[in-house]
Amino acid sequence: MSRRSALPPPPPPVEIRAWPDRGALLADRALILGELVKMHLGPGRLGLLWLWGALGALGWSLVGAALVTLEESYDVFSAFFGVVFLVLGVGCLVPAVILVVVGLRRDRVIRRLLAQWGGLDRDPVGDRALRLPGTSLVWLLGSFLLCALGLYACVAVPAGAVRGDDTYGLMALVMGLGFIGWLIGLTGVTKALLHRRWVLRVLIGAPAPAPLISSGGGAHR
Repeated sequence: MSRRSALPPPPPPVEIRAWPDRGALLADRALILGELVKMHLGPGRLGLLWLWGALGALGWSLVGAALVTLEESYDVFSAFFGVVFLVLGVGCLVPAVILVVVGLRRDRVIRRLLAQWGGLDRDPVGDRALRLPGTSLVWLLGSFLLCALGLYACVAVPAGAVRGDDTYGLMALVMGLGFIGWLIGLTGVTKALLHRRWVLRVLIGAPAPAPLISSGGGAHR
């Protein structure tokens, strides 16, 4: 891989595999699976996901502020500031949505590669480092808490709104922030559960078929 951010290629087809022995295959497999697991569930990925969520929350906060301002505006200046907030909010919200969508698509490719490389063989001792139980638990608990807070903001806060005191713009602001928190949290919970399923099915599952080894070839990278 020329860059750390670049994804490795899938395993070569069975008919052209040319590892000199099983040890070389397991070495390549361990190297690539280690990089893929970091790309999918590393601590930095959780921070990056939450950063995208924070950018989206900032964008929706500005949009919500614009809605409140426009709803309560009584002059041209208030309406002008409302439009400015709206433009700034959209400018933050749109990139956040694009980054999340791109990240989800990349994660799907990573999971496909994890299944392909993990299915080449089994290495019970070496694969222990790939399970990441502690990291998965951090992803699961942190994301679940974010989901719960987002759901509370979407349901409980509007349900307790007082007519005449709480404006529609304010409720839209709170519900939008709650939805963003719920969506980011749900993404994190899903990734943690998918990683656990991969561990159970691929690393701990039934033995893989014997790999095709060529006595004269080199290790595939």
